Amino acid sequence: MLDSYLFAQALPSFIISLGVILAALMLERLLVLLDLLAADSSPLSTFLGLLADLIPHYLGLAIPAAFCVSIFSSIRQLNLNNEIDALLNAGKSLFQCTRSYIISGIAVSFFCIILYGYIQPYARYDFRAAFFYASHAGWAPHIQSHMIVQPNNHTVMIVDKASQNGTQLSGIFIRQTKLNDKKQLVEQIILADKGNFYSLADHSKIILTLYDGQNLTLNPNNNNNITDFSNASRIIQNTNKKNIFRERGSDERELTLTNLYEQIQHHTYQDIPILDIKAEFHFRLVRALSIIAIPFLAVALAITPKRRKRNLGLGIAAIILVAYDHIQQLGLTLVSHGHDNAFVALWLPFFIFLFFCFGCLFLKNNPFLFTSRNLLRHFSKSSDK
Repeated sequence: MLDSYLFAQALPSFIISLGVILAALMLERLLVLLDLLAADSSPLSTFLGLLADLIPHYLGLAIPAAFCVSIFSSIRQLNLNNEIDALLNAGKSLFQCTRSYIISGIAVSFFCIILYGYIQPYARYDFRAAFFYASHAGWAPHIQSHMIVQPNNHTVMIVDKASQNGTQLSGIFIRQTKLNDKKQLVEQIILADKGNFYSLADHSKIILTLYDGQNLTLNPNNNNNITDFSNASRIIQNTNKKNIFRERGSDERELTLTNLYEQIQHHTYQDIPILDIKAEFHFRLVRALSIIAIPFLAVALAITPKRRKRNLGLGIAAIILVAYDHIQQLGLTLVSHGHDNAFVALWLPFFIFLFFCFGCLFLKNNPFLFTSRNLLRHFSKSSDK
């Protein structure tokens, strides 16, 4: 019952904090993407796809922070409402009050292993591939109603109405010039009731399909002709080359935990140094398991004497977590450059951080254990013996 109550107190705060932190982290990247895609006239669907690929990366940054904020705020509120005092007077310890958050931390840590180890690598590769295709697609077939469009140097077109992000057209007028077999300039006027754009998967061609129209050809010798058609296709852009993105695996951050472990056992990706693979494998595990220590730290810093009007615990927790994250990044660099092994550079700081957070809650749960009076009593008993 107590665990369910404490969990229910922290869950709304976790959801709100996660949304706010995630939005704050993604805001700058969203503005950059909007500018780049707007310059290339890319559709909204491309932007939404890139946005979806970015979410796992920033979610991995937001989850530890939101988890710490939710535990801190819920325990802080319980402490101000004297509920913590009531639990302590009823024989409960702070460790019992933290039990539900510790279990939640284990669950969140397991989820982050999946997030860091499997979801993020695929999302990172999908983002890079989608951004590559968006930036190498050339002219994008997305036009507006009554807007003159020049997709290439020989074609000018205008439409009465455009829908579906400019890919479904009606009332189409096209003027196109080309050279005939005799190297003479020929002008074509095309009118069509309806039409639609589509692009090949490799973005090598953009094709316009026209329905129910007429094609007027103006030849140099005044031998003009007009033809009616019910269905016709024209290549608006032909780059004569395929824009194909590389396969996944040229960067260790695109490899899953399973791929990294296999490469540690059998190094087949020669383009990636083995030290980078080992560093990335241990870094992801340490980063996910470190979340287990957050409940100890957050609960310890949230409980302060009520006579203090301000509680700087959340700021202190933020400084500690940011400093620990930088230590992890430093350890990743040291392992990848061969200066230290993974145990010294990554796992040892993790165990120190876990022991430090546990010690903070232990001291908060036993506030009189290391007082000067108890220490003097301990030393006096030792001297008598």
